[in-house]
Amino acid sequence: MPEFEKSTVHIKDPERVEQVICDLIKGGAPKLQIITDFDMTLSKFAVNGKRCPTCHNIIDNCKLVTEECCKKLIQLKDTYYPIEIDPHLTIEEKYPFMVEWYFKSHTLLVEQRLQKDKLPEVVRESDVSLREGYEQFFDRLLQHGVPVFIFSAGLGDVLEEIIRQAGVYHNNVKVVSNFMDFDENGVIRGFKGELIHVYNKHDGALRNTEYFRQLKDNCNIILMGDSLGDLNMADGVPNVENILKIGFLNDKVEERLEKYMDSYDIVLVKDESLEVPNSILQRIL
Repeated sequence: MPEFEKSTVHIKDPERVEQVICDLIKGGAPKLQIITDFDMTLSKFAVNGKRCPTCHNIIDNCKLVTEECCKKLIQLKDTYYPIEIDPHLTIEEKYPFMVEWYFKSHTLLVEQRLQKDKLPEVVRESDVSLREGYEQFFDRLLQHGVPVFIFSAGLGDVLEEIIRQAGVYHNNVKVVSNFMDFDENGVIRGFKGELIHVYNKHDGALRNTEYFRQLKDNCNIILMGDSLGDLNMADGVPNVENILKIGFLNDKVEERLEKYMDSYDIVLVKDESLEVPNSILQRIL
């Protein structure tokens, strides 16, 4: 595949990848499902060297929170993000820090009494950007009736607003994320359900076994993520026949490339497009 010749594409075992893609092609649309992360996977990491916001950052940077709160949220990110991507710490070591980070930032958001009806404007005014080729990606999957499971440790309400405004929140898309709980006046009072953070997606996947059970014939999976925690997103799928894991490596590339290549079938380094997933889907569908 010519797209695999790009310098951004790293594949440890090309023969195996070729075999999996052949099996996905054989299964076609009826057997396929997509399980994907959102922040920095479907959305861009950076544009012209400038970092793009995650779902959480959109709120951190917006006029819905006070300057003091904004400072605190940025301090939390500066403290915990380096831990999240530290190649020398195990996932088990990072886990309690992620819980702490999310708990503290969500507590701050609740204190700010965020209003639901302000979210569309906040998303519109943000610098969030989906990866090049996103329309083709979502539209092709809709056209062939392929289920898309977006599994995000971000803010679900913000995520849904981003894909709604981008015109790709189609009826084959299901979002599982951290959703805010609003009171009758549309003011945040907490969060619904169990916390999802970068490194507990295994537990979240198991909580969604009912969704995956309904798709029991969709036993071929393309999984896309940007963190080693995303590798567990398909753990709730009862009968996997073939799985192709595509990883976006956006940051600390030298230190993490080897680990990513050991874990993901295809690693895309500082690639802000969906060109490779789209070229694979073009062959399957």
